[in-house]
Amino acid sequence: MEPSSQDRNLPASERKLQKALDDGQVSRSRDLGHLAVLGTGALSLMALAPLMFDRLRVLLRQQLSFDALAVSNPTTMITRMQDMATAGLIGCVIFAAITTVAVLLSSIAAGGWVSSLKPIMPDFSRLNPLTGMGRMFTKEKFTEVLKMSFVAAMLITLGTTYLSSTIHALAMLVLQPSRAALPMLTEWLTSGMALLLLVVLLVAMVDVPLQSFLHKSRMKMSHQEMKQEHKESDGNPQMKGKLRQRQREISHGNSVGAVPKADFVLMNPTHFAVAIKYDDKTMRAPQVVSKGADLLAMKIRDIAKNNAIPVLQSPMLARALYAHAELDQDIPASLYTAVAQVLAYIYRLKAALRGDGPMPGEAPQPFVPPELDPLSKVVANTSAA
Repeated sequence: MEPSSQDRNLPASERKLQKALDDGQVSRSRDLGHLAVLGTGALSLMALAPLMFDRLRVLLRQQLSFDALAVSNPTTMITRMQDMATAGLIGCVIFAAITTVAVLLSSIAAGGWVSSLKPIMPDFSRLNPLTGMGRMFTKEKFTEVLKMSFVAAMLITLGTTYLSSTIHALAMLVLQPSRAALPMLTEWLTSGMALLLLVVLLVAMVDVPLQSFLHKSRMKMSHQEMKQEHKESDGNPQMKGKLRQRQREISHGNSVGAVPKADFVLMNPTHFAVAIKYDDKTMRAPQVVSKGADLLAMKIRDIAKNNAIPVLQSPMLARALYAHAELDQDIPASLYTAVAQVLAYIYRLKAALRGDGPMPGEAPQPFVPPELDPLSKVVANTSAA
């Protein structure tokens, strides 16, 4: 079931905002674009008009100048027409380029840069009249209608007031010489355009944060959507478990290279192998530098024998260390005593091999808390209960 808009009271997550950005759904203000077009267009006309008028006056003087050579050569008029068309085309291109850049900058300022073709791709679902009727009665459309009505009322009121206050002075321009009338007419048009642009500016200042608010409101998520997103982000628990198991296997396999640095290896007797190292100067407790099961355990045993590292059979301790000790980390405190007994035996064995003492007896079988042994009956009974 699709969650209603009333249920969407949580802010949008970064993932949803990024997906909306990829789909081209960002906050856009049409009024800011209108202000950019009208304002930049008006300024461009004021800046370019004198240059264009001067250029056109020169060209027009050339067009209206005739002599015997111009009359006798038919291509002269074509050349003059091309010059006039080129000048007009250059002016139009410059004006269009300035306004286009202004529109692009206003769009980027409102909603940021969007590199997506999805907004311009054909969407045939929009051709459905029922869906279109539904989109006509949304909160966004209602807000847009109110805003446009307000802007239209403001422009009509301002235009009527400006015309009524200046109509007498405008009518008197017919009595002025053309050289004086044109500057006065230009000033009248500039003042009227400035007032209209002021209204558009005020509307844009309100519309930009309004569109940002409406966009965030559309992007809000329900609790169910948030849970679904977290579930998709976290992935399937079974797949994650398999991935972690594979990562552990790779890590254990890479740790085989540390076996020659170990002090001894414990086995069970063929299924598990754990290589232990302890340096009282740099370590607080013994550490497992390598461990493995089955074929990897056999490989650890072979490397240890090739490097004259003692290999002892201690099934419970080997299983406990394999299950609870992490690579290159201190062993669990509950196994300190058991590992210390094996270390004491290893030290006596190495001393005997150097000729510094008698050969020790059988290797110890230290006590391991049953709850640390994965195969312990205590754990099995607890699981069954």
